Amino acid sequence: MTQLAPGSVLGIVGGGQLGRMSAIAAARLGYRAHILTTEADGPAAQVAHAITLGRYDDHDALRRFADAVDVITFEFENISADGLDLLSSIRPVHPAGHILRISQDRIAEKMFMAENDIPVAPWRGVHDRADLDRAAKDLGYPFILKTTRLGYDGKGQARIHDASGLDAAFDGLRPHPLVAEGMVRFACEVSVMVARNAHGEVVTFDVTENRHRNGILDISLAPARIAPELAARAQDLARRIATALDLTGLLGVEMFVDRDGSLRVNEIAPRPHNSGHWTMDACPVDQFGMHVRAVTGLPLPPASRHSDAVMKNLIGPEDMALWPEIMAAPRLLAHHYGKAEARPGRKMGHVNVLFPKGALPGEFGVEAALGPLARALDDA
Repeated sequence: MTQLAPGSVLGIVGGGQLGRMSAIAAARLGYRAHILTTEADGPAAQVAHAITLGRYDDHDALRRFADAVDVITFEFENISADGLDLLSSIRPVHPAGHILRISQDRIAEKMFMAENDIPVAPWRGVHDRADLDRAAKDLGYPFILKTTRLGYDGKGQARIHDASGLDAAFDGLRPHPLVAEGMVRFACEVSVMVARNAHGEVVTFDVTENRHRNGILDISLAPARIAPELAARAQDLARRIATALDLTGLLGVEMFVDRDGSLRVNEIAPRPHNSGHWTMDACPVDQFGMHVRAVTGLPLPPASRHSDAVMKNLIGPEDMALWPEIMAAPRLLAHHYGKAEARPGRKMGHVNVLFPKGALPGEFGVEAALGPLARALDDA
């Protein structure tokens, strides 16, 4: 793959905040971003050089979009893999469609992990009601039942505590098949952002510790407060997955840390990831810049950080009511996504707080640094 020349056009499928921040990163490297989106004034469209307005399965829109760009990437997984195949027949697409298909289907994802000796939590595919009974017997209670497709931010899943919850969960989660996952002895969740280019160069950002509220990522701490040898194993797993996928682009790898110190990969996302937003202020080259570099054939610099960081998501009207105070707080580095309406559960932006490298504080220090947003923590 040759390097894309400055002035070339990066096509981004998807018009949300990840597309917005990818377009800004592309501009810093001299590229123009063209967005395929269903929203004429969505977050990415507001900062793009050009947009094609159309559905992600509209073949005419896909062709018009592909004809107007030099290389294509995407900002979220809930797009048509068949549409991505059409795009790839016209222009290079990174990451490739086979990676999207794996990440879109939890059963395919877990089978890929098994084939490559990547540890995951115990699981069973659930194609019918009898499968669910067998899964409950094999996994024991409690366990998690999830849709295989389209689930995000805690949606599309149910925790089943005993046999009385089986029918409602099976009937309420669609489409089938589903996947049942056994519980791990949860210590914390971590993630690793890994980038790989077509030349096989691989870099990993430092491991991030993630905390959720109502199924949505709330806070990320970088670096994760885990043992160095465990962090090294997490980065190695991310590199192994990226290489096995033959990735060109960026990949977010979410993992559970068991109380016995073992790691279990939860899921992968072949795109920039919410848990990597801390890199925007704490690293010389952030996750979006690394993603653009990988898909345009540029060299990958070290994924180093110059500071420790805390990232806090701004979710819904409650957090956005604090925007005037956030703007007045000197330590809060704010990123607004340009969304007009702050609906409950909707990610509206995030803030980063930086600390000297090696000086990430404890709980009270994090709350103090977040200033007005500490109240949101107290309400969680």
